[in-house]
Amino acid sequence: MAGTSHGHTPAAWTGVTIAFIGFCIAGVFMVAANQPGFWAGIGVVLLGGVVGLAMRAAGLGMPKESAAMAQARAAAVQQQIENAAGTQVRPEAQGQAQAPQTQAV
Repeated sequence: MAGTSHGHTPAAWTGVTIAFIGFCIAGVFMVAANQPGFWAGIGVVLLGGVVGLAMRAAGLGMPKESAAMAQARAAAVQQQIENAAGTQVRPEAQGQAQAPQTQAV
């Protein structure tokens, strides 16, 4: 997943950070047996989701892929599948076998 930059956007980082803070608030108030504080923390968690979605709508999330880019990616994947299916040529088949290496004493 690292190659796709999944989640590495300001919208994702901000939304997750706010939700994490809300989770911490809810956890503290749950241990303290304080229901209003717990629900306030849950509200902050939900606010994190709303802020992340709003930032994505404002253009701070992952850019949407064009149809041409999706088609090019599909063609590249298909080419990789065909290459892996056995169309690769080994050096011995080309007559370019390498001589065995010997060690000098």
